[in-house]
Amino acid sequence: MHTRGGSSSRGQSGLGFGSRVSSLLLAMFATMATIYVAGRLWQDAETRLHLVEELDERIGQGKSAVSVDDTLKIIACREQQKRLSAVEMELAAARQAGFVSNKLVDKGDGHSKKRILVVIGIITTFGRKKNRDAIRKAWMPTGAALKKMEDEKGIVLRFVIGRSANRGDSLDREIDNENRQTNDFIVLDGQVEATEEQPKKSKLFFIHAVETWDAEFYAKVNDDVYVNIDALGATLSTHLDKPRTYIGCMKSGEVFSEPTHKWYEPDWWKFGDAKSYFRHASGEIYAISRALAQFISINRSLLRTYAHDDVSTGSWFIGLDVQHIDESKFCCSSWATGLFLSCVCVCVCVFVCVCVQTTTLLGRSHGRARKRP
Repeated sequence: MHTRGGSSSRGQSGLGFGSRVSSLLLAMFATMATIYVAGRLWQDAETRLHLVEELDERIGQGKSAVSVDDTLKIIACREQQKRLSAVEMELAAARQAGFVSNKLVDKGDGHSKKRILVVIGIITTFGRKKNRDAIRKAWMPTGAALKKMEDEKGIVLRFVIGRSANRGDSLDREIDNENRQTNDFIVLDGQVEATEEQPKKSKLFFIHAVETWDAEFYAKVNDDVYVNIDALGATLSTHLDKPRTYIGCMKSGEVFSEPTHKWYEPDWWKFGDAKSYFRHASGEIYAISRALAQFISINRSLLRTYAHDDVSTGSWFIGLDVQHIDESKFCCSSWATGLFLSCVCVCVCVFVCVCVQTTTLLGRSHGRARKRP
């Protein structure tokens, strides 16, 4: 009995020792696991801290945090945009040069017609109906004759006007009524009719015209100018082989910095100490080729305007590969020097409204060309 009791006591002691060893091993493993996990967390925290510091340094030095791949993609995108702009200009030049239907445009019914030679926008404003009526009597066809000129000579004529600041008032209604009778207006709904808005008005005309008519040239004319349509058509036809042309009576006048002056230029300081405008076509009448009109349309939001529409138009072509053509026949004083039959235009007096016969109109306008910077 005594022997059995001693043996039982030793067995219990062995079991207790084994249990303690197992607990100790588990505790060791748990401690090691805790240390390992803590070490990894600490390493991750150090890595994040290092990345934050590196990012702060790069931002502080003005460097981009964009990856190399993203940077290459951005550069490639910019290059594609440049190529697209170049292709658009080349396409316009190719069309102008004749690679795409230079003379003939397919109507879709098996017939073809000549491309329009020129779209002429006659810049007018409210209260100038007598001027418009005088133009209609002197050199601008009306009704069926206007359409006949478009079909036979390829010359489109339209008066160009904006809207009243008080939309829908009597001024707008008068123009709408006149247009219903004559159907010879381009009404720029997005343009407020005001003297200081004249440069923007001319820009919107070119945009509207090039998006409406596929023509070789687009011309701007004031409503106090007598235009010799035949001479204009003949002159423009001699420049069909030139893809980017800017045609007019080229000049470079004084820049006036006095606010009280009639031709005051708010941005006078941009033209340098000499205070002279760059060479540009006189605003009475000038023409641009289709490629340049398309350039204006494409870049409309980037092209700024100055106080005068002719200066503004000339500024858009500085830096471009454009051929400036100083055409003496576009100078409104030419008829006063005897270039009666070949001249394109002549500036008329303010009483043009009472001139019905062409000879009377010419007699009144003889030698009365306006002068402006």
